[in-house]
Amino acid sequence: MLDASWSIFLIASVAIIATPGQDMLLVMSRSVAQGSVAGVVTAAGVSCGLLMHTLLATIGVGAIVQTSDWLFLSMKIVGALYLIYLGVLLLRSSSAELALTGSNVRSVGRLFVDGTLSNIANPKIAIFYFAFLPQFVLPQAQSPTLTIFALGAAFALLTFLMKGPVGYFAGRLSRWLRDNPDYLLGVHKVSGVVLILLGVRLWFSERP
Repeated sequence: MLDASWSIFLIASVAIIATPGQDMLLVMSRSVAQGSVAGVVTAAGVSCGLLMHTLLATIGVGAIVQTSDWLFLSMKIVGALYLIYLGVLLLRSSSAELALTGSNVRSVGRLFVDGTLSNIANPKIAIFYFAFLPQFVLPQAQSPTLTIFALGAAFALLTFLMKGPVGYFAGRLSRWLRDNPDYLLGVHKVSGVVLILLGVRLWFSERP
């Protein structure tokens, strides 16, 4: 029922999640400012926000797949160009500095809400989901809509499994990253190549 290219999806997801971005900086900054628990709770909120994007992508993609060829083609072209654009931006990175700053003390509930809202309110993530998830649905999938939901939920879970530990060890990790800026720059470059390849793959993909 869940017909998808899971192995490719997992590799691509790990590369993308590992790329330092808005969510990663939020998780690390909360952990540095308030401790490991704050970082883990913020990571959980971020993953919850991804689940909301999963629902939107599931509904939207399911409707598009069932309507017309030109709508699917339009979504595919926009998605492919967006992925390639993100990849080019990462490849052009010339600095991997992380500005980790403190903040006012927040309750556990507020930390979770902050993580969730920072993700839901980011339109780029919604566009990314529409571009990223459909390309892993196999052409012979019997239920592409359900497969899209499973992929999105898996991405959200992977995000927490990777960013939760980052939040927990952020104090030590932040010092190491400042001492090894070339590591982050390397992550940017590798992730940029992955995104460009995914964009090209999406461009030439067939409608499921």
